[in-house]
Amino acid sequence: MNLSGIISISGKPGLYRVIAQGKNSVIVESIQDNKRFPAYASDRISALDDISIYTLDSDVPLKEVFTSLYEKFEGKEGLSHKEDVINLQEVLFDVLPNYDEDRVYPSDIKKLFQWYNLLIKAGVLVPEEKEETKTETETEEKPVKKAAPKKAAAKKPEGEKAEKKAPAKKPTAKKAATKKEEK
Repeated sequence: MNLSGIISISGKPGLYRVIAQGKNSVIVESIQDNKRFPAYASDRISALDDISIYTLDSDVPLKEVFTSLYEKFEGKEGLSHKEDVINLQEVLFDVLPNYDEDRVYPSDIKKLFQWYNLLIKAGVLVPEEKEETKTETETEEKPVKKAAPKKAAAKKPEGEKAEKKAPAKKPTAKKAATKKEEK
């Protein structure tokens, strides 16, 4: 799953895709409605690539958690973030059994499921195996244009110079008349 370029902006609902970078801002596009607007340095921006979930052993990147959720729900939408927190915690415990319950807050779990569902609706969450086969089939399906074979120029012996052919001119009437008189 490729989460690069997908961000969350504190205080604004939803997820956004980075489109371009301006002088003092970043141009983002909403994943839900494709509206674009600038996000400034004063906004708290978090890239989904940089976010991880606390576990008892170490931190697990969000990408891996989304992959596990994708497998659990078979590529379909999961539980709504408006479900009871206990249900969401049970599903997260199935997917990530050693997550740290003390440091992962219920609001974080709700946000996790909300983001997962948003990304599934937008078609952003695609497992890497499918991405690889997709790119392979795209390259196989595209016809390859072959360049026309170049004609080999006839080689002349080294001593001869290349002659330029002048375009053939029609003889004028005067020259034609003088040639007939000479015969």
